Amino acid sequence: MFGDIGETKECQLKDPMDLFHSGQVVKICAPMVRYSKLAFRTLVRKYSCDLCYTPMIVAADFVRSAKARDSEFTTNKGDHPLIVQFAAKEAQVLCDAARIICPFADGIDLNCGCPQRWAISEGYGACLINKPELVKDMVRHVRSQIDNPKFSVSIKIRIHEDLKKTVDLCQKAEAAGVSWITVHGRSIEERHQPVHYDAIKIIKRSMSIPIVANGDIKTLKDAENVHHLTEADGIMVARGLLANPAMFAGYEETPVQCIQDWVDIALEHGTPFTCFHHHLMYMMERITSKQEKKVFNVLSSTSAVLDYLNDHYGVW
Repeated sequence: MFGDIGETKECQLKDPMDLFHSGQVVKICAPMVRYSKLAFRTLVRKYSCDLCYTPMIVAADFVRSAKARDSEFTTNKGDHPLIVQFAAKEAQVLCDAARIICPFADGIDLNCGCPQRWAISEGYGACLINKPELVKDMVRHVRSQIDNPKFSVSIKIRIHEDLKKTVDLCQKAEAAGVSWITVHGRSIEERHQPVHYDAIKIIKRSMSIPIVANGDIKTLKDAENVHHLTEADGIMVARGLLANPAMFAGYEETPVQCIQDWVDIALEHGTPFTCFHHHLMYMMERITSKQEKKVFNVLSSTSAVLDYLNDHYGVW
């Protein structure tokens, strides 16, 4: 997958900032552990998703291990524009990861929002929102060491209880040259509480760079409402796209054609069975009965899943 840092590859690299200058709200597939990999990104791009992120990758492992690079990251010519999200806590490590990825992707994103205990205990993720100078330093270092001016450097954050701290963090990142900021409108402690869209609006009005809103967006109507509430330049969706990869194209629930497309794409990419099956479980959640779920969710082979889909939906 990778050669020397300077090696180039025939990728259709794009400038992600062009999306934010288009006058349209940018529709974005979030970084999701295990799920936002190449096959799923290929699927959502067929259904009006403008920009895709990889799952979070630990930058130190990525830099240190060729095995980690090959297992954590795959792409192809059609997989653009693409943002690779890294967990990092040292500026030079993030720069090294960015330099490796630069020929293959259109930008990197620094994860400053993951609330999981393991990430925070390692100094990654949401704990970085309390280290604005470090975030600023990491953004500035990548900006200074990547020659390609079209290569984006973004961050994804959660909010503070005291929103002034969040605005300060965002303004420091902007001063360091960050391309855009994605704001998940909850604090580190909040999980299922309502998203603070009003906070995202305050952040948006305090900045001159694009702001992306994230949190509890499950339908295209939700996306339109959140855009209206926050004035954000982009909308990032995670679980809503898992449940309905055709969401951005205006479908209320997963259409059968989307299930067919997933089968075709997943088989073409050699997607492992567990991942292939889990995506289908999410996609069919709203369109199957409890009894059907009991049968489908315990299927244990690709052939059994294909037989079920053929018998019930005409998918083959």
